[in-house]
Amino acid sequence: QVQLAESGGGLVQAGGSLRLSCAASGAIFGIDVMGWYRQAPGKQRELAASITSGGTTNYQDHVKGRFTISRDNAKNMVYLQMNSLKPEDTGVYYCNAAVAVVANARRYFEVWGQGTLVTVSS
Repeated sequence: QVQLAESGGGLVQAGGSLRLSCAASGAIFGIDVMGWYRQAPGKQRELAASITSGGTTNYQDHVKGRFTISRDNAKNMVYLQMNSLKPEDTGVYYCNAAVAVVANARRYFEVWGQGTLVTVSS
């Protein structure tokens, strides 16, 4: 079984910064794309940023220029550096990964973390 565990959320004033971390654990053979999603209160979960195993990144317009996604493949971790935070960035941030397990290395399946709350005050 594979698990994702997020950390780093909290309360910050507008204009401040936070760094989220996500650690994947379990019988992992490989991890393809990893990403961070945000779910604002009363809204659907939406992609913020993603990164492939080769380091290619993708950012949604609402975080471009402010957020940076990175990963450490050796440690099975992904990070999200969030700068110039705005109140509209408030929400639960979920880590997501496409994971292949040792028992079935040819198939990737999607795993979600439990989420970490980010609150940006004005």
